[in-house]
Amino acid sequence: MLKGIFPPITTPFVNNEISFENLEKNISKLNTTGISGYVVMGSNGESAFLTMQEKLDLVEGVKKYSSNDKLVIAGTGSDSIKETITLTNEVAERGADFALILTPSFFKEKMSNNSQIEYFSTVADNISIPLIIYNVPKFTGVNIEEPAVTKLSGHKNIIGIKSSSENIAHLSEVIYNSTNDFITLAGTASVLFPGLCVGAKGGVLALANIAPDECVKIYTLFNEGKFEESLAFHNKMIPVNKAVTSKYGIPGLKKAMDMLGYFGGDPRSPLIKLNDSETDELKKILLKAELL
Repeated sequence: MLKGIFPPITTPFVNNEISFENLEKNISKLNTTGISGYVVMGSNGESAFLTMQEKLDLVEGVKKYSSNDKLVIAGTGSDSIKETITLTNEVAERGADFALILTPSFFKEKMSNNSQIEYFSTVADNISIPLIIYNVPKFTGVNIEEPAVTKLSGHKNIIGIKSSSENIAHLSEVIYNSTNDFITLAGTASVLFPGLCVGAKGGVLALANIAPDECVKIYTLFNEGKFEESLAFHNKMIPVNKAVTSKYGIPGLKKAMDMLGYFGGDPRSPLIKLNDSETDELKKILLKAELL
């Protein structure tokens, strides 16, 4: 069953090229934690800036470096159904266990429930690994609505959704109305605890790149019925999560990784690295959360 904590890993660049040496370093460090696996080529992986060949090479590298108990989820969605199917089947051959497929968004005004159902059903019918819907309205401008998710949850090759919306009511509605074996994962650490409360099975969390043990602890304590302790850890991590997502984004996440013994490095252009003032503020946030 797809459950637990998954970091959407960053893509390490040196001189604007992917550094597989540093990718191995990061994954080897994360392999020792209690995370359930990796999401490669998600938003935090700067997938929008990667070539097709880079994406294939990344999946191959992540699979090679991951320990046997870790699942590999590959972000393969694009507005083109043909390209999505092709890339998904290519990464499946390289060891990906699941495909994370973005909601199509270029013609966002025309992305009705029926359009979303048609898109995801067609992709799911033609790929060799299970499909996870990726709902991230802050980037796509599209929010897949509950009726569409409910319909898609009945497809034999669509097994779940990663919902990066902070709308708990929407998350709860999706969980309540979808089929019993359909899996919902929180898409940001800000809703991990409340998401678990309404039935999510875990999370794909940028925070897990720098605080994997803390994220796993929130999840584990919750499942042990230690709700107050779980909530306390959740609340402690909220400022850190905000810093490496909405406040400083990928440049902040990569800088925090550098501070905490991982390789973050610079983001790929047109993203720019943090300035000195932002770096100092980020350090203070990490110190207050006792991560540094």
